[in-house]
Amino acid sequence: MKKQTLMLQSNADNLFDLVNRIILYLVLFVVVYPMLYIVAASFSDPYQVAAGKLWLWPVGFTLEGYERLIHYGEIWTGYGNTIYYTVAGTLLALAVTLPAAFALSRKDFVGRGGLMVMVMITMFFSGGLIPTYLNIKNLGLLNTRTLMIISGASSAYNLIVSRTFFSTIPEEMFEAAKIDGCSYTRIFLQIVLPLSKPIIAVMAMYFGVGHWNDYFGPMIYLKTRSFFPLQLFLREILIQSKVSAEMLADAEMAEAAAKSARISELIKYSSIIISTLPMLMIYPFLQRFFIKGVMIGAVKG
Repeated sequence: MKKQTLMLQSNADNLFDLVNRIILYLVLFVVVYPMLYIVAASFSDPYQVAAGKLWLWPVGFTLEGYERLIHYGEIWTGYGNTIYYTVAGTLLALAVTLPAAFALSRKDFVGRGGLMVMVMITMFFSGGLIPTYLNIKNLGLLNTRTLMIISGASSAYNLIVSRTFFSTIPEEMFEAAKIDGCSYTRIFLQIVLPLSKPIIAVMAMYFGVGHWNDYFGPMIYLKTRSFFPLQLFLREILIQSKVSAEMLADAEMAEAAAKSARISELIKYSSIIISTLPMLMIYPFLQRFFIKGVMIGAVKG
């Protein structure tokens, strides 16, 4: 009887594992296939792609999309600006978020409950776009690179996750450091930060991706094209190619319009790869810290 029960449990577990694997493989396919399709399309003949002959591997291999982007100078201006905004903005965000989160994680910090309530209120309410615009204008930050760096200096969610991580560090370590005469600044720099690689990686990834993908803020607050990030130039490529195709109504230009539309599609695919490649290259190096940091920062309230 006991053996039969164990066999039934074993069969049920195997069935459960099988169903889970099937579901996970389906999810993997749904997530990965669009990206593989875009990669293949960026190297494929646009006529073959438009004819629906592309499934996974490039058809009619070509580098025309990348060649056109390379010769489009403003793409590299945007690339340089985006790298600058991302690196500087992420470093500033870490410098602001981590010390604040550490302070809020200390039980002997007077008033931390009230401060946490104020932080959490910002997750549900905001001043709105127009008051924010007027505030930035009055501060003299409109159309400046400085605004792109400091605009995402912190967020309530990231602050809470970091605070939760710091609260998991054993209190005995801090007590021992205090007995040795360490100040909180020294404790943070020499004890907390070396133990916090997972959460630092998580926060760097969150802030970095946010700065890299940001286009709405620059679209509202920047006017000088030399300050534009990469995402704004890519947005222009997508919109302008659509408008030009709609405005070409002359029958004699139909073939030229069709060719232009197909080339523009090729450029779109190439632009997507160029814009996402840096983040895809960085993520594998941060993955092991990223998973650990997210799990630890989300367990304890």
